[in-house]
Amino acid sequence: MSKALEGKIALVTGASRGIGAAVAKSLASKGAHVIALARTTGGLEELDDEIRKLGGSATLVPADLRKFDDLDRMGQALYERFRKLDILVGNAGQLGVLSPLPHVDQKAWDEVIAVNVTANYRLLRSLDLLLRAADAARAVFITSGAANKATAYWGPYAVSKAAMDMLVRTYAAEVSTTNIKVNLFNPGPIRTRMRAKAMPGEDPMTLTPPETVAEAIVELCLPEVQENGKLYNYPAKKWLTYTPPA
Repeated sequence: MSKALEGKIALVTGASRGIGAAVAKSLASKGAHVIALARTTGGLEELDDEIRKLGGSATLVPADLRKFDDLDRMGQALYERFRKLDILVGNAGQLGVLSPLPHVDQKAWDEVIAVNVTANYRLLRSLDLLLRAADAARAVFITSGAANKATAYWGPYAVSKAAMDMLVRTYAAEVSTTNIKVNLFNPGPIRTRMRAKAMPGEDPMTLTPPETVAEAIVELCLPEVQENGKLYNYPAKKWLTYTPPA
């Protein structure tokens, strides 16, 4: 088994299940020490068992991304222990409610924005110095096709993903002359709990499993990747470059 990421430190959010768990296991199998962050302690412990079976290692961080000050403290703790961060995979996301916008209450709106946008800003703020300390830092944030569609009833989720995309692209522009490469990844329809919640009548066995898409995400974490500020569209298997309106 290739150990292309031997000695690398990788942080994955939303790591207890779905795409996040699959990415964490793939990174560990390639030699990276994985910092697995999620709210579900039981899921993290199961992940740790699986990573150990693969011969890998992990640090478990049970945390709620909405507790922003905890993210600052985590950044300090990681600096004291590792001094760098080679890989950041911003996978955690919240679907929220599918509803007409005038029917979305403030609490539901705030929770989606907090997890999908503000938490990623706070992660970048907390981890920026650690990424800059790595030889070839790579950051990948999981987006959605919803970010580029005005689909009825998907307002909070679509708005939050569009905002996250601009957040990531702005950070990519700011680090364009450094060792950091930052990109977005659109997985398309994947067999996850979030997808099942959004599309309850869909046969999950017709969808790509998280383990398959995880391998493509990990490819974007390799030092060889030189793209920055772009979107990898997994369904089309190609990079997309953002262009301004005509």
